[in-house]
Amino acid sequence: MTFSRREVFFGLGATSLVAACGNGVGNRNAATIDARVDSTLSQLFNDYPGTRDLAGKAVGLLVMPVVTEIGLGLGGGGGTGALRVGGATVDYYSMLKASGGLQIGAQQYSHVLFFMTTEAMENFRRSPGYAAGANVFYATPSKGENLAAETTTTLAPVIAVIFGQSGLRVGATLEGVKYTRIIP
Repeated sequence: MTFSRREVFFGLGATSLVAACGNGVGNRNAATIDARVDSTLSQLFNDYPGTRDLAGKAVGLLVMPVVTEIGLGLGGGGGTGALRVGGATVDYYSMLKASGGLQIGAQQYSHVLFFMTTEAMENFRRSPGYAAGANVFYATPSKGENLAAETTTTLAPVIAVIFGQSGLRVGATLEGVKYTRIIP
């Protein structure tokens, strides 16, 4: 697959715009990240009450309050969030995403990874750069809808809930995403 100069130019420009957005990328202030995580969890639990039970069963939650993606042929995205265990922040993470293909537009969304097993969370914490892959179960509820029963009883080690999407870009997945621990 080859890209025209225009696609490469816009793709690189899109990546630069993501870095410049006020979504927490590059903002390593722990208090700001924690406040955004608290707000995001409050919205998640209010809009999707079933996630409160899911959180109660999880051993840890990685909360990414605002993820911004931009793409035109080539694309990129990112955000900053926190890993919570027992309601307390134990680590901070940045998330970066790169993509290529038929795409155009920009969007923002929030996502939470529910670590359902200690092993899954420890693998995440020990890795130098965790990439979400086949071991992630996606739950994408509609606003006001409870998560389906199979979501909370699944044997998946990690459950991802993507919500609060806004913008003009189709699709939001965590494939090709890399999470890296940061020090705010």
